[in-house]
Amino acid sequence: MATTGRGSAETDAAALRLGAHIRRLRRSRGDTLVQLAELTDLSHPFLSQLERGLAQPSLSSLRRIAVALDTSPIELVAAAEDTADSAPEPPMVEVRRAGDAVPDGPGFAEGTARMLAHSDRPFHPLEYEGRNGAPGDYYVHAEDEFLYVTAGQVMVDLDGEIMMLDTGDAIYYAGGVRHRWWSEAGTFRLVVVKERPRSAAAPRTAAKRGA
Repeated sequence: MATTGRGSAETDAAALRLGAHIRRLRRSRGDTLVQLAELTDLSHPFLSQLERGLAQPSLSSLRRIAVALDTSPIELVAAAEDTADSAPEPPMVEVRRAGDAVPDGPGFAEGTARMLAHSDRPFHPLEYEGRNGAPGDYYVHAEDEFLYVTAGQVMVDLDGEIMMLDTGDAIYYAGGVRHRWWSEAGTFRLVVVKERPRSAAAPRTAAKRGA
């Protein structure tokens, strides 16, 4: 994970949150660490360290884990940023400016990700800059997802139907649709908005919204 924009203590805390989330997902499926290692082709010691917050994954590793656990890298990035257990109710209005020193998401060899809002929200908005020139694995999750291309050209594959999106194009697809995206034209940037998993999203009452 990138350390730019966050202190060492905060980086360590994000690694612990990510590891704990991966452990919860694995256990909810009834998988052992050995089984997850087999599914991801990652070593058992590495996964053990990852779940304890002692290792930081590459984008490739995160993708393999996401596929094995029926989630997406976006969800794992959001889990690393989620401070709901230690922070008060998120503010009614939240602004993140380009130059603000806010916690960044993981930085990877093939791209970077930055959460654009506190992750304890009904939706997870994320800014992603990618350099992956190959399709890679499919992802599938129960929640809807929206992509908006802010720069470059992106190939989007929805369960075998491939579309090319240019800068300014957008696409929305329902939960349950297998998907993957990449670019054959170099670096690209996306704004991705994904629903938070329904089991994790806490309903907000009218009183909390100030109604």
